[in-house]
Amino acid sequence: MKIRHIYISPAHVYVGHHGKPAGETLMVEVPEVECVTGKGLKGDRYFDFKKDYKGQITFFSEEVYDRLCEQMQVTDKDPSVFRRNVIVRGVDLNSLIGAEFELQGVRFIGTQEAAPCYWMNTAFAPGAEELLKGSGGLRARILSDGVLRRNR
Repeated sequence: MKIRHIYISPAHVYVGHHGKPAGETLMVEVPEVECVTGKGLKGDRYFDFKKDYKGQITFFSEEVYDRLCEQMQVTDKDPSVFRRNVIVRGVDLNSLIGAEFELQGVRFIGTQEAAPCYWMNTAFAPGAEELLKGSGGLRARILSDGVLRRNR
């Protein structure tokens, strides 16, 4: 599994915005991020959100992003619009649900799919939510401290 992009955001854009316009805080791409056991990613909106939170870190597949861009003929959006933290290549993320795994020396446990929501139709393109069902990414808990770095 290779890390292609790492994103954090200091604020929520969709959570708490139902029936209102989305927030405007962009995801910030960083070359590395500190993972803190049981808390999340330093600098991210979900850091120390609540005890045993299932989404201390989120992963998204670059292959899914590429497929979606091709299917929907989208050329002007980068993977940050999905608001997942780590964009990876070379792994079936659904196979990690319920499994412990290690990436760059940091241990995680996959907790559930990062299910797509209706905001994906605005953030990416109309119909994106439906096409992402079953491949929206992975939510995970952090089991050991460490630093993740982008591979190029």
